[in-house]
Amino acid sequence: MKNSKWILFCSTVFLFSGCADSPVIQPNTADWTLVDFVKVDSLNPILTPANKQLFYCPVQEKEINWEARNVLNPSAIVKDDKVYLIYRAQDQEMTSRLGLAISTDGLHFTKQAAPVFYPDQDSMLQYEWKGGVEDPRIVERADGTYIMTYTSYDGKVARLCLASSTDLINWTKHGLVLGEGKYKDTWSKSGAIVCTLEGSSIIATKIQGKYWMYFGDTDLFLATSDDLIQWEVAENAENQQMISVLHPRKGYFDSRLVEPGPFALVRDAGILLIYNGSNAANFNEPGLPKFTYAAGQALFDKENPYKLIDRTPNYFIHPDKPYEKTGEVNEVCFVEGLVYFKNQWLLYYGTADSKIAVAVKTKSAE
Repeated sequence: MKNSKWILFCSTVFLFSGCADSPVIQPNTADWTLVDFVKVDSLNPILTPANKQLFYCPVQEKEINWEARNVLNPSAIVKDDKVYLIYRAQDQEMTSRLGLAISTDGLHFTKQAAPVFYPDQDSMLQYEWKGGVEDPRIVERADGTYIMTYTSYDGKVARLCLASSTDLINWTKHGLVLGEGKYKDTWSKSGAIVCTLEGSSIIATKIQGKYWMYFGDTDLFLATSDDLIQWEVAENAENQQMISVLHPRKGYFDSRLVEPGPFALVRDAGILLIYNGSNAANFNEPGLPKFTYAAGQALFDKENPYKLIDRTPNYFIHPDKPYEKTGEVNEVCFVEGLVYFKNQWLLYYGTADSKIAVAVKTKSAE
């Protein structure tokens, strides 16, 4: 690890009984960060694959075990005083679909029997089959509509897509976020829409009259929208190329790539973006194995979302448990779900691309 100062958060009075829960190593950073998360060791992993989740696949026209291989990379949102976890699940052929699990406490979840979002005999099948639909991120529009960014994968190209719902169960697909034009076949993933926290709701918010989205999985780019459905990529006026607003850093935990975590959150200091970083094979963070996925945080100007203000020098969560270090892909903590629920922040993340875990921050929303 680097020789930077570190602090270790240890909770002396904690919410759960059983084994002591593990503090996440925290970087010594400014007060704009959202840190002090504690992994709930007494429960983790909170979701694992199941061999008896049967579903009739409309593409294959047969019944399959739709989450037999892995569950991973969940989004989360609060609805009706419950936490709804929309998670990626893979069958034995590695096709991904999105499942739903519901909790009254944010920790113990009950899975629904069938996926709520999946490849179907529709206009998106050419983009979604056979790799499937991956890595959701869900926010609310002010009218109560749920907006979900997700990744379609046809086995060759990953494309950022969008869908909407009024109940988190029935979804309308709206196509490719980057459109059918010059970016149609561009590898694109992971859309994090800029939001505000209103009670327990994560509401998409306009800045300078537009909605904003960070996306990408090597560098991060920007897109804007008037209605959260149709999006326009932010381009450099001189070369008509996508504008990159966050880059990998040589010598750091994010030396290989950067990719959004949950939604981006407007706070007093600016727009907070929790992001996932991967450690490169060389010129990297020597304290982590190569290709480790760990998470950091970045702060953007809340009037100019393309302007980076600050960035944590270190990760705030990384793989240090057996189920985080070994799985379908080793050495992975991939953060993607975040809710403020019952006066605490709950951070949901995929572990080794195989299971799902949770970490808790018991301090206030600010």
